[in-house]
Amino acid sequence: MEEKKMGLPANAEYLRVLGRTKGKEFPLVLFWTGSGIEFNYKGTELWCDFESDFSDYEQWIAVYVNGALLSRQMLPKGRQSVCLFRNLQTLKINHVKVIKEVQAMPGDEHAYLAIHGLRGDGEFCELQEPACRIEFIGDSITSGEGSYGDVGEQDWIAMWFSASRAYPHLVAQRLNAEIRVISQSGYGVYCAYDNNPDHAIPLYYEQICGVVSGERNETAGAKERYDFSQWQPDYVVINLGTNDGGAFHNPEWCDEETGRRNKMYRTADGLPAEECLRKVRQAVTEFLELVRKHNKNAHILWAYGMMGTVVEPAIKEGIGEYVKKSGDENVHYVPLDEIKEEQIGARSHPGIYGHKATAETICRKICELTREEEN
Repeated sequence: MEEKKMGLPANAEYLRVLGRTKGKEFPLVLFWTGSGIEFNYKGTELWCDFESDFSDYEQWIAVYVNGALLSRQMLPKGRQSVCLFRNLQTLKINHVKVIKEVQAMPGDEHAYLAIHGLRGDGEFCELQEPACRIEFIGDSITSGEGSYGDVGEQDWIAMWFSASRAYPHLVAQRLNAEIRVISQSGYGVYCAYDNNPDHAIPLYYEQICGVVSGERNETAGAKERYDFSQWQPDYVVINLGTNDGGAFHNPEWCDEETGRRNKMYRTADGLPAEECLRKVRQAVTEFLELVRKHNKNAHILWAYGMMGTVVEPAIKEGIGEYVKKSGDENVHYVPLDEIKEEQIGARSHPGIYGHKATAETICRKICELTREEEN
């Protein structure tokens, strides 16, 4: 094979960067789940140069060729060249997508994944525009936690995460959409599953990937403000609230340095306390204001219910308050069916069938809104 270095920025018009990033130059750091690159390629063979690091949670990637999953693999530490495919037809143009399978890992300051370049014997070809663009915001469900692994698996490990099996990717395949995902296990709209109010997605929404740590990630721009103008979605799908609901079952959170405390609690009759629901309601309203500030024309869908509906009243009321204050009619609540026993994967999370069911619900709603706009 006659090798030829191919990559950004020289061929930027033929390479689509997936996910939030600081720029479009190699090395291209992949922060969030589902981030990566896609392109059309005319050639028989192609290699991708990765740099991977971790302490506890290894990096995984998935490779798609013409919409089909070709490989899913863990990357060892260091620099390595991975063969994406070889021996394809010389004259055929193939669509290729390479994505990060695991979410950002705040607990591992060495967690890092970057693409340094592509090498092959062919050429990039023009890439068609997607039918629409969708931003997904969520927690472990959106990160695909548990979508791989047997139902009995309970270890919290990178191997059970999968962007390729999670509903955002399934929606993208169905609707020919380009997506960006901001999701973090345990995080909520007001507080995390352990009652920590510092682990709420809205606090990090305006950063490229503020949840990660480590010098290399920060150097790559993780903590910098995200430039929303570079990518405007047609739809924003928010799936938050599951961990806020889970916090009612967990002990009080306390910051040992400041003494600050937080606890979502129930009243004597076993119902969520109104004071706690009010905090969720306010967080929902404020987050919708923030999302709309940066996405002027997008339909916003709040989807919830795959793993319980503890805070559903607060979410609905929060949406209602936002709509009443703003007059914004392009915000919609989308109830999701709770996963059935046969839809459960590892770590008591949705498996592939649970994600397929949710993808179907979201696709149905987006198609309905698309038809309304066309009429």
